[in-house]
Amino acid sequence: MKNDDIVLTASDELIFRAMKIVVQGLGIYLGEGCEIVLHSLADLQASAIEVIHGHHSGRQTGAPITNLALKMLEDIESGDAPRTLAYFNKNKHGITIKSATIPIVGEHERIIGLICINFYMDLSLADFLSAFSPLANQESDNLNMIESFSQNVDDLISDSVAEIQEEIMNNPDISPNNKNKEIVLRLQEKGIFNIKDAVIKVAEQLDISKNTVYMHLRNSRQ
Repeated sequence: MKNDDIVLTASDELIFRAMKIVVQGLGIYLGEGCEIVLHSLADLQASAIEVIHGHHSGRQTGAPITNLALKMLEDIESGDAPRTLAYFNKNKHGITIKSATIPIVGEHERIIGLICINFYMDLSLADFLSAFSPLANQESDNLNMIESFSQNVDDLISDSVAEIQEEIMNNPDISPNNKNKEIVLRLQEKGIFNIKDAVIKVAEQLDISKNTVYMHLRNSRQ
């Protein structure tokens, strides 16, 4: 590197605050077999500012940057390597690791940090399945969540209405007079009405007036 440490700006600090949330989320998603380290180049002697599943390497917050990360940072800055690198390496115990080094670009297009991801290939099948198999997460509250991968906003609204409409219309505990109201309230809980013109599109799909939709929304707030 052309300079050892860098001085972070206020914008850079905000980026790191956001990146901490990102690596924490990745740690939850990828599971115990994946170590994730967020490095700040503001202090190479204690560059690790967030360490997820550090039990694999023994690293904790405050650990220095690695020699390999330094070399790859040089390659990235000199243009001799892609900005994001994926590679295999081994730790001191000979365990094969699938790794990735992702530079964090801050203000003025400077590289201010790195996200280093290390997946330990000696992970047992049982441990792997515990992170990626729904059968191993039967007690999860999110097991039966359904996500709509729509191509556009109209499809997103339409799919959401259709999903909730089917559920409500087949529920004998909800009276016919309250079914549209319940559909509107469920859509509100899902945040659909944060989308521009959602009220109009929902009203059209339910074959009711937009004023009726607004009425149900006002009553729910009261």
